[in-house]
Amino acid sequence: MKKRALGRSGIEASVIAFGAWAIGGWTWGGADENESIRAIHAFLDAGGDLIDTAPIYGFGASEEVVGKAIADRRDKVVLATKCSMRWDLSDQQKERAKKKFSTTQQNVDWTGEKQEQSFDVFIYSGRDGIREEVERSLKRLQTDVIDLYQTHWQDDATPIEERMGALEELKQEGKIRAIGVSNASREQIDQYRQFGQVDTDQEKYSMLDRGMETANLPKCADEQIAFLAYSPLGQGLLTGKITPEREYDEGDQRRFKDRFKPENVRKVQAMLEPMLPIAERHQVSLAQLTMAWTLAQPGCSHVLCGARNPQQAIDNAGAGDVELTSEEIAEISSAVQSYSGV
Repeated sequence: MKKRALGRSGIEASVIAFGAWAIGGWTWGGADENESIRAIHAFLDAGGDLIDTAPIYGFGASEEVVGKAIADRRDKVVLATKCSMRWDLSDQQKERAKKKFSTTQQNVDWTGEKQEQSFDVFIYSGRDGIREEVERSLKRLQTDVIDLYQTHWQDDATPIEERMGALEELKQEGKIRAIGVSNASREQIDQYRQFGQVDTDQEKYSMLDRGMETANLPKCADEQIAFLAYSPLGQGLLTGKITPEREYDEGDQRRFKDRFKPENVRKVQAMLEPMLPIAERHQVSLAQLTMAWTLAQPGCSHVLCGARNPQQAIDNAGAGDVELTSEEIAEISSAVQSYSGV
């Protein structure tokens, strides 16, 4: 598995990361803890080391599962988590926070109508909140240091100087090793960098979501900031395994998204079809080819892929060894540009 630097942090990490959103269960129709732990172990055994999670993934569940999985192999892991998505704020903190959405323990309330047993999730990046969150994450993850700590969203009005001040304090105290941002604009990254070193930027990027190619990707390339692409498989669409007839379980967010409607799935299939000969030539799956193409894009240093069982984790890790020629990248890019869906 190839490794690349996390910005100027001095940390190198596998180009394929284990994205731990789905193993938290929330918005993914639940998860099996033992199978999730086996998936993480399989990923590490296959040569991966970067694991990315967040408190909001299952309201602490994902971090707890990751903590159990790596308890006896912490030295083999580059551990990344996040802060700022809160469901447990005090009334005083809520005055400075920005509401993001309402949710139940199973799924986001996409209707906008508060359901029974639902609660609000806020974005809060105040110094007190960040310090609260890091201690809780350290406990759930069963570790004394987080390798990469990222602000998850940037919606609240907390001055970036205050956020970065808190992060720099944690770095000086040895509780975190590197600082990253997620879902941030280029301007926000510049503001963060006025008050400290930004090592990584995590953004949604895939064959279906290409806005970063004219935004954060070139910025990260120019300024030695690692770019971590999340949802590079389009939440499963780019594996080629999702058919127009696919039905999603209760609690699975994909039930509500136009991208997963039959008409759009057919458009994705048409885009992927010209890539099949390239995948066959390399003896890899479409998912592995998709990840390899994503990693080959200028500025993209790492991709985050979820896995719910050991075989998925092993397959994902295998993408870190795929080498595409410039001609193959161009051929794949041509197919990507033909996509006209949502």
